[in-house]
Amino acid sequence: MQSFGVYENFYTLDSLSDHPPSDIAWIGSLQGFLLFGGGFFSGQLFDRGYFKQLMMGGSLLFVFCSFMLSLAKPHHYYQNFLAQGLGMGIGMGMLFMPSLSIASHYFRRRRALAMGIILSGGSLGAAIYPIMLNHLFASVGFAWAVRAQSFLYLGLLIISNLIMKTRLPAGGKKDIDLKGVLTDVPYLICTAGSFFVFWGLFVPYFYLQLFCSKHDLPTNIVTYGITILNITGVLGRTLPNFLADVFGPFNVTIATGIITGALVFMLLASKSVAATVVFAILYGFTSGGFVSLIGPVAATFARNINEVGTRMGFVTFVSSFAMLTGSPISGALLHSPQYFWLRPVLFSAVVQLFGSGLIIISRAMQAKKKGTWKL
Repeated sequence: MQSFGVYENFYTLDSLSDHPPSDIAWIGSLQGFLLFGGGFFSGQLFDRGYFKQLMMGGSLLFVFCSFMLSLAKPHHYYQNFLAQGLGMGIGMGMLFMPSLSIASHYFRRRRALAMGIILSGGSLGAAIYPIMLNHLFASVGFAWAVRAQSFLYLGLLIISNLIMKTRLPAGGKKDIDLKGVLTDVPYLICTAGSFFVFWGLFVPYFYLQLFCSKHDLPTNIVTYGITILNITGVLGRTLPNFLADVFGPFNVTIATGIITGALVFMLLASKSVAATVVFAILYGFTSGGFVSLIGPVAATFARNINEVGTRMGFVTFVSSFAMLTGSPISGALLHSPQYFWLRPVLFSAVVQLFGSGLIIISRAMQAKKKGTWKL
């Protein structure tokens, strides 16, 4: 999903050029919605011991729909929407939360770092796929480019299903105390903060390549801009998580959220190769830190190990509605004969900074309850 900007650019300028950017963004945002929203349900199933079933079912659906995407015809929007947005999105939702929550079975002291390393794989893949797809779109066309990506998905998911397993006994079929989760006020404020940050966070991921194309930047930066954004996310999803184990996930998450929101304004000045590279490096690092840390922050509210998947899943479920609407809203704000970039930038920055403020309030309430600064 983090490399959807490649598809956004290709669809806008080529195969779906009869649709505005906001329509095309719905494909990627639906993926994000189902990726995060599915986490609430797959997180509960993980807590009840259905890890293998989720991994196998999600893998099969994701790979199948990826191959179906390669059959999509130009200017047939619904085919891309159903295969890439809906089908692959459901598969991602089944895979994401179990793959992340399993770290809690193996790590307690370094849980944030472990989850960050897991999530850094997403940034690594999202750094590779733009290079791969941009070259293959030009050399072999859309269909075979997507098939090549699908075969890579297939091989990697086979390995994942063979080596990943749970360590601790499941919580069984007993009901999770959802009332206790949903009446935890600091937790709910933190969840709301996560929603607002995610509402604006992925705007540069979706539109950076289109921004570079529309400002006539050299082909190499158009091709590699999203790759730079994501490759720095690998470090952004590990170093802040290491710091989170030292200073507390709340403290580091707040810092990454504020910096990420402020950095969005830098996009407006990214009209040269140097400025674009600097923006991509900084934004990829800080946004990667926030994405990887919000899960460990949610896990700190869990009263026992069997609540971890549910707590993390509910945060991602609420945030999924931000993922669903954020990029299309930005696309609608952007679309005009001149592509008015100030409006989506303002939207992205303001909502991220507001969300970070809510997380600060949540941290203050939780610190008072626990009597410690290290949260």
